[in-house]
Amino acid sequence: MISLTTRLGALSPYTQATAFTVASPFKTLQPVIFVTGDKVLLDPKKTPLCRESVNGQTPRTGPSVRVSINGSTGVRFAHTDIRIPDFNDYRRPEVLDPNKSSQQSHDSRRTFSYLLTGATTVVGVYAAKTLVTQFVSSMSASADVLALSKIEIKLTDIPEGKNMTFKWRGKPLFVRHRTEKEIATENAVNLAELRDPQHDKDRVMNPRWVIVLGVCTHLGCVPIANAGDYGGYYCPCHGSHYDASGRIRKGPAPLNLEVPYYEFPDDDTVVVG
Repeated sequence: MISLTTRLGALSPYTQATAFTVASPFKTLQPVIFVTGDKVLLDPKKTPLCRESVNGQTPRTGPSVRVSINGSTGVRFAHTDIRIPDFNDYRRPEVLDPNKSSQQSHDSRRTFSYLLTGATTVVGVYAAKTLVTQFVSSMSASADVLALSKIEIKLTDIPEGKNMTFKWRGKPLFVRHRTEKEIATENAVNLAELRDPQHDKDRVMNPRWVIVLGVCTHLGCVPIANAGDYGGYYCPCHGSHYDASGRIRKGPAPLNLEVPYYEFPDDDTVVVG
């Protein structure tokens, strides 16, 4: 690239020859004077290239010149080595030919779209599942809390015919050692007479032991053991009567007393929770 400076008297502050071309609505006012230099292929007799004329000199015959008032006059060779951006490397081979109908590559493109959509869906579902799992697990009880969620009770400490109350997960827990008479009485109850029908054998694992939560199903009061019209549990707050199996027999309570999960490691021990 060659830069030349021209002096035009009073217009010299506004007219100069540089390596940059600026468009101008004016034609060339006078021939351009070039500083002598080596290997400058420029014929002053030829019309310089300006905005209104495309018949000026080209890089093949010499540098092109543009002159304007209050602008720049450029003398330069065009950059013929500049590559036009080509995105063929990013295009599928099926669509490179501009003369080829897109219908011919429809199947392959559709397969790719379905595959990409399916893969994105699988990744999205897995990410959502992981997010939900992590969120739910963060709200779960910690190991020390879970360790306190179980209670072990020695059954030998509870006399026959008596009920003992324990605290489990912040709630009263009733453990009743039933007599043979109570077992026979509860098994003989007609289920059609019950508000919440449940057979006695469906509420106990061992007929001698009844384990229920001491929370009235009406408004959450704590019933009294070995009381009421049926000899089981009685809630004095609103008058709900339960039998020795913890089933509602009289009063406003809609459901039987809740039976928690428990198991017997041996005949003398029960683990609740």
